[in-house]
Amino acid sequence: MYWLASRTPFIEIIIKIIKNFWPLLVQGLGVTLLLSTAGTIFGFIIALPLGSMKLARPAKSDSRFVAFFKRVSKGFSSLYITLFRGTPMIVQGIIFYYGLYKIGIKWSPLAAGLTVVSLNTAAYIAEIIRGGIMSIDPGQMEASRSLGFSHFRSMILVVLPQAIKNSIPAIINEFIINIKDTAVLSVIGVVDIYNASYTGGITYGVYFEAATIAATIYLILTLTTTKIGSYIEKRLNTVSKSTNLKEAN
Repeated sequence: MYWLASRTPFIEIIIKIIKNFWPLLVQGLGVTLLLSTAGTIFGFIIALPLGSMKLARPAKSDSRFVAFFKRVSKGFSSLYITLFRGTPMIVQGIIFYYGLYKIGIKWSPLAAGLTVVSLNTAAYIAEIIRGGIMSIDPGQMEASRSLGFSHFRSMILVVLPQAIKNSIPAIINEFIINIKDTAVLSVIGVVDIYNASYTGGITYGVYFEAATIAATIYLILTLTTTKIGSYIEKRLNTVSKSTNLKEAN
């Protein structure tokens, strides 16, 4: 089939790939959305304690055990974030899939890919959450403590909800990054958009056309998600302004 690359017009080749491989392309689209969506959600859940642990500091009133626990928590969080932010996702995928296989842990490429995306995303969102927490006026924590709330309850009920709200635009941006970055997981056999397009390309020997199909799908996904993210951000800003006006009145 390699003669197709030189004898068939560009558009006809693309139509031929889509016509013959559309079920695989749809599957790849579903896998990409699954990995990016579930990976961002799981990463967010993991990031909440990670971001808080990064800010843990022993207080004078803490017992030795509590002070030790805070130091260990901060050290673990810092190490975790450094490791996952400092290494490429493609390398993490190879380590988690092939590395664990060597010690007898056998799992599917999809399960390994979802684990990698979740853990990788957690490291980035943890820093986003940490920044969100630091942006909150310290007076709110002090006011909460003066009402008799513990530091933990003050963090859960007062600080974190506001930090998460402020972090939503950055988290949406992380989701958009995940849509594109999951393409590297094809190295461990994950059938995502890139892998599905590449399969059609390698069948006919038309890699440029296959890459064009993949790029178009990714572009549509990212533009759509960006529009939705912008809408959510505008809604949040509107709600925030309305709340401030009510408080002022």
